[in-house]
Amino acid sequence: MKRFTLELGGKSPNIVLDDADLSTAIPMAINACYLNNGQACIAASRLIVPEDRLEEVKRLAKAAVEKIKMGDPKDKDVTLGPLASTKQYKRVQEYIKSGVEEGAELVIGGEGHPQGLERGNFIKPTVFAKVTRDMRIAKEEIFGPVLSILTYKTEAEAIEIANDTEFGLIAYVSSADPERAYRVARKLAAGRVLINTVSHDPFASLRWVQTVGGSVGKAGSSGCRSTLEPKAIIG
Repeated sequence: MKRFTLELGGKSPNIVLDDADLSTAIPMAINACYLNNGQACIAASRLIVPEDRLEEVKRLAKAAVEKIKMGDPKDKDVTLGPLASTKQYKRVQEYIKSGVEEGAELVIGGEGHPQGLERGNFIKPTVFAKVTRDMRIAKEEIFGPVLSILTYKTEAEAIEIANDTEFGLIAYVSSADPERAYRVARKLAAGRVLINTVSHDPFASLRWVQTVGGSVGKAGSSGCRSTLEPKAIIG
């Protein structure tokens, strides 16, 4: 059978540990979710934060979103443009509506177009808090600028929430303690984990670690090996 690679999507978790500097971690989390207008399989669309720091997280997330400039992507100062199609615009609107209907707290954003951008497929950059694991916005890939904030009480619970997905593509961890961050990263079911950064290495391995159906290689040497057939020559 011919070798091929599948685009399997993602619902990437971003764990902010309780020792992290929120003033750095939360703006970074917004960037990690909204990259390419949220239309990225590696978008960190699930932000997992300590329960006792939720109010601070909400304040910082709202402030970060309020600084975003939307508009024509040809403008060098614009950081968030329109979605790729009207179909995708309507799809993301449905997810935002479902978040409200299922009881998530709307921190900023919501349905409809941003003010002044009524034409085109522009989405209000949206943040939901008090999201639970059973909600659609916590389970399904939205592919738009919609961030879901979930909370945890213990480090073990944070890891459990992060791994509660069918998409094991990538994960993010923020911590002031590198050793702790690496320990958590090793427990995450993801093909790549970024610690205190949103910068990627194109030569690093990237595999979808699916909870259903195994894993598929994409980038780095492991991605190359998945397209090759081994051959032995003896003599």
